[in-house]
Amino acid sequence: MLGVIVFAHGSRDPLWRQPVESVAQQIARRDASAVVSCAYLELSDPDIATAARQLVAQGVTRVRVLPLFFGMGKHAREDLPVLMAQLAAAHPTVSFEQLPAAGEDPRLTALLAQIALETAA
Repeated sequence: MLGVIVFAHGSRDPLWRQPVESVAQQIARRDASAVVSCAYLELSDPDIATAARQLVAQGVTRVRVLPLFFGMGKHAREDLPVLMAQLAAAHPTVSFEQLPAAGEDPRLTALLAQIALETAA
């Protein structure tokens, strides 16, 4: 069973989480068989270890982590690989895959360019 963790930095402001949760909801709508959770590096709950435990408890055997970072900064390049190794060690029967940072996907940057150039209706 597939699990997806939408992983973001986190914020004390609860409104900041809405777009992150919206991505998770859209993933769940596109694939009802996937178990989707949000997780945060800091300042928000749950952390990635808690989210992974919850997914594994639901029977997930494969987890894809989508980092909602615009680029491959320190968090995506250094912090997340350490967390991924910890997840793999804690759940040796589960396959964990770190996806590229969202902003590294040319489809997203093309969409942002399109949005910037659209005229208001």
